[in-house]
Amino acid sequence: MSPILIRALLILFALLVVASVTIGVLAQRSPEKDWSELKKRITTWWWIVIVFALAIATPRALSLTVFAAISFLALKEYLTLIPTRRSDSMPLLWAYIAIPIQYYWVGIEWYSMFLVFIPVYVFLFLPMRMVLIGNNKNFLHSASMLHWGVMTTVFSISHVAYLTVLPSKAPETGPLLVIYLVALTECNDIAQYLWGKSLGRIKVIPKVSPNKTLEGLLGGIATTMFLAWLLGGVLTPLSGWESLGMGFLIGVTGFIGDVVMSAVKRDIGVKDSGSMLPGHGGILDRLDSLIYTAPLFFHVLYYLHF
Repeated sequence: MSPILIRALLILFALLVVASVTIGVLAQRSPEKDWSELKKRITTWWWIVIVFALAIATPRALSLTVFAAISFLALKEYLTLIPTRRSDSMPLLWAYIAIPIQYYWVGIEWYSMFLVFIPVYVFLFLPMRMVLIGNNKNFLHSASMLHWGVMTTVFSISHVAYLTVLPSKAPETGPLLVIYLVALTECNDIAQYLWGKSLGRIKVIPKVSPNKTLEGLLGGIATTMFLAWLLGGVLTPLSGWESLGMGFLIGVTGFIGDVVMSAVKRDIGVKDSGSMLPGHGGILDRLDSLIYTAPLFFHVLYYLHF
């Protein structure tokens, strides 16, 4: 690993150490308060960052395996939430099989196939396989939900993996781009939450996400743009103006990804997508913003510099 990548990962772990120590001190000073939920969140963040570090700092085969495993767990969680037909067991199996194939295209850097495999070939194949079963009941509903799940949990997330294999003279460029994207996406979520809690008055879409406010949205976007500009020259090939634009893009699309998944969960009738990540909910609850930010960040970056 390059020195700058090592420093970036050390900063992530240092922030977790500070958070863990802070929660420990607060728990000792105010034992009457319940800190268990916050402790769960910090503990889960340790595991998330460890997996994240493995995904960007290991040899390509292992790195892509980690990303593929994340897509597998996300798709599995999604399929446990939506109603599926008993007759669709084989199409569901083929949806899972699409995961290693998609990441294989990433591994061999076949960019054009990476782009069209799921949006075109899987899109055409899955309903064809469902037709062969001969069950017409709820066909359109089942086919559309299945492909939407594969698009979000596999196609969108695989863009994060493809960042690690982008052609560059510096081998650390890809992992640093991943750190930049994921850090800004998560910071955007946190900033929008904090600005909304402190200044929020005007509800943006109360029927979908009652806690989302215009003040939180604008404050989050501004914070993300500042962080994008601050980190852009260190972690990416982006210029100052390009970094500000990326910050705006991530701020807006991160919000959209969050509320889209909120709409999905409200439609299904659940608060969290699962319980895999204690204190956070399910894996989709952590990936919701990234589902939107990853492909858009990737393609704008690819157009500008690759």
